[in-house]
Amino acid sequence: METLSTVPHSTIDHREAAYYERLATTWWDTAGPFWPLHRLNETRVAYLRQQLSAHFGSDPADAEPLRGLHLLDIGCGGGILSESMAKLGASVHGVDVVEKNIRIAQMHADQQSLSIDYQTATAEDLAASARSYDAVLNMEVVEHVADLPLFLQACSALVRPGGLMVIATINRTMLSLIGAIVLGEYILGWLPKGTHRWSKFPTPVELTALLATDGLTVRAKTGVRVNPLTRTFRLSRFTGINYMLIAHKPA
Repeated sequence: METLSTVPHSTIDHREAAYYERLATTWWDTAGPFWPLHRLNETRVAYLRQQLSAHFGSDPADAEPLRGLHLLDIGCGGGILSESMAKLGASVHGVDVVEKNIRIAQMHADQQSLSIDYQTATAEDLAASARSYDAVLNMEVVEHVADLPLFLQACSALVRPGGLMVIATINRTMLSLIGAIVLGEYILGWLPKGTHRWSKFPTPVELTALLATDGLTVRAKTGVRVNPLTRTFRLSRFTGINYMLIAHKPA
């Protein structure tokens, strides 16, 4: 585990960082405040398995279809997605700005005998070090940063030519205000109050434009829907609340 902080202008939203610092010990409690991420992870891992295998020419039915790929899980939190990708054979670099998250992630990976490179750093730090990856996984992060254009610029620089960036976030619509915040945080209590700020949700159009500025082209988009009765997630054509984008950097 390594700590790196060299870039003076940071995209860290310190209010968001403090929030996740307080919740860090609950990352692997599947009945705790992060249970939606554990349920969502099952859906997004299946999607990533298919999309990454198709792009990089492997068989998604293989036990380890991502073997040989170097992935960055930016904003990895406690390592929920990082561990899933490592189990599919990928070499994973998990990065988060909250040092406590990284300690929790490393401890859990060690318990599972998984070799994952965890680091406390920002996307700008990594971009300044000229690192690059086959794919950058930017999942449930963009709505929590202080400077979205700068953050995406740094993340885009980390995608190697011919590689991919995957972004998962929440759309800024009236439906997301009602569904993700009013229902999710205040009525159903699925997430702690204050988890999200609606004004920071980016629309697919906004993300597509920012990625284009950085030389990436969105090639796939899917919505993600949740069944409030069964607490299960599934892919959908509807992108009015949760959605994922896959962007490609030309070789």
